[in-house]
Amino acid sequence: MNTRPAPEATLSTHPAPTPGPAPGTGRVRLGSATGRHIVTATVLGSGVAFLDGSVVNVALPAIGRDLGGGLPVLQWTLDGYLLTLSALLLLGGALGDRYGHRRVFAAGLVVFTAASLACGLAPGAGALIAARVAQGVGGALLVPGSLAIIDATIDERDRGAAIGRWAALAGVASALGPFLGGWLVDAASWRWVFLINVPLAAATLYALRRVPETRAATGRRLDYPGALAVTAGLGGAVYALIEIPAHGWTPLATAAALAGAAGLIAFPFIERRAANPLLPLHMLRSRQFVGANLTTLAVYAALGGALFLLTLQLQTSLGYSALAAGTATLPMTVIMLLLSSRIGALAQRTGARLPMTAGPLIAGAGVALMALAQPGASYLTGVLPGVVVFGLGMALTVAPLTSTVLASVDEDHVGAASGTNNAVSRLANLLAVAVLPLAAGLHTRGDGPLGAGYPRAMLLAAALCALGGAASWLTIRRDVPVQTHIPPGVHQACQSPATRLNAPGD
Repeated sequence: MNTRPAPEATLSTHPAPTPGPAPGTGRVRLGSATGRHIVTATVLGSGVAFLDGSVVNVALPAIGRDLGGGLPVLQWTLDGYLLTLSALLLLGGALGDRYGHRRVFAAGLVVFTAASLACGLAPGAGALIAARVAQGVGGALLVPGSLAIIDATIDERDRGAAIGRWAALAGVASALGPFLGGWLVDAASWRWVFLINVPLAAATLYALRRVPETRAATGRRLDYPGALAVTAGLGGAVYALIEIPAHGWTPLATAAALAGAAGLIAFPFIERRAANPLLPLHMLRSRQFVGANLTTLAVYAALGGALFLLTLQLQTSLGYSALAAGTATLPMTVIMLLLSSRIGALAQRTGARLPMTAGPLIAGAGVALMALAQPGASYLTGVLPGVVVFGLGMALTVAPLTSTVLASVDEDHVGAASGTNNAVSRLANLLAVAVLPLAAGLHTRGDGPLGAGYPRAMLLAAALCALGGAASWLTIRRDVPVQTHIPPGVHQACQSPATRLNAPGD
């Protein structure tokens, strides 16, 4: 699948996008009024998703106390969103290419906002989970469109600066999320974690009025069967993994497990026959591509599971307020923001293999140190060491990991490769939230202490990080080229290290 809107994109002030002029024609400069509106709209729109991703974790204990349902409800509060987001992310990018980036971006924003309102007003756990699933649908339309709009509308002389501004502001939104989320939970209610999206979305739609429409000139048939198969496969599998430990092999859980297996088995056969597959299977012939995505799967599974359980542990076992729990992990984001560009420069000289091997191992040591967050431990001795070491490991890993994915395929498929890697990171978080508590033997009502299962879960997450480092050592060449920029057309993934760090709930 080639998801590159440039150079065949067109700008138009009319609602219906049409194939456009020659490359470079009709682009706008970043310093113009239209350019400023483009950056403002894309930053606000993607910021809504990133902010939501970094605030939901801190609200989970309050949700558990209010709605009940135990740990499965908290798992589904995260995984309901991640399920549809990861399954439909590639399709969302393809829809933007075909029907117009601004149009699909706006549609995703409307769906996401309506679902956020439904989350905030949810009368019970079932309604909240259903609304989170709808949020994922909106996010799958919204997230790919932000960089697609910048790529297709901003003059190439300013595109790097525009992407840098987008990434920096998105990182700020992610960093502010835990503060804002914790404050909202403590000062008002967990419901405001979702309701805050409504005014932000209104501001985005206002800015979006001045953004021109673009789309890829060549229309392509969309891979709806592939999207249906992967959604059914992931949905069934995740439902079974969460519900069977809690309620046993009920008829519904058994049917979900069978449907999940059928969908996942059918997916590669569907992709093999599809004219424009969501996942071009020939990319799997690249050892670098497969290895980088195996590292992504392992490291982001550890990230998602560790942050999910650490946030619960801080509030339910150590007595932290929501605000204190949200700010406890802030050093991770600060370290990422400060070091990622320097690590990228280092990887340019040394190649990606060394940082992609050492990074996950250091991150694994950080996760193991998080097991020290036990009742009676202080923040300085029980929490901060693990947070700092984990942040250092992730800073070493993320930038060269993304660059390796992009360098592992030909130029015509960087969009598909980027989108696949982004979907893998979401899938890793989804599976970790579903599987890690089960593997560690965690059983809780959702608002009670995690007990002895917590350190076991941290050690399992540390082992996942180590597996990610081993995958990099075995599959990444020493001389693999490292790209230091985001090439035109790479719009399916959020390449900002800070936003990738906050992937678990976004």
